[in-house]
Amino acid sequence: QLQLAESGGGLVQPGGSLRLSCRATRGTLAYYPIAWFRQAPGKEREGILCIAYNDVTTIYNDSVKGRFIITQDNGRSTVFLQMNRLKPEDTGTYYCAADLQRNYCVGASGSGRDFDPWGQGTQVTVSS
Repeated sequence: QLQLAESGGGLVQPGGSLRLSCRATRGTLAYYPIAWFRQAPGKEREGILCIAYNDVTTIYNDSVKGRFIITQDNGRSTVFLQMNRLKPEDTGTYYCAADLQRNYCVGASGSGRDFDPWGQGTQVTVSS
């Protein structure tokens, strides 16, 4: 079965940048839509961006528009989340997840109920 893992989180100052990576530790990303989510304490998990195998992307959170970019490498071994001009409100645990039932990104993620499996999460803290 497909298993995912995120990496690249850490502590960064406001205005800084960070690049997260999502890889398959078991199986391959294949043609599955891969989406990034985040969750802050006391809040529901929220969708950020999704990318399909053909590079078609879907934005789920307007608060990251113009700041975050989702990409993937040529062999689709890794999906990246490039985060620029980070703000304290971006702080949270970031997850990647796959939609095994489609080859396109759903138009709305909700809290991620279309996605399974999930990675273990990587912590992003934006603070001076």
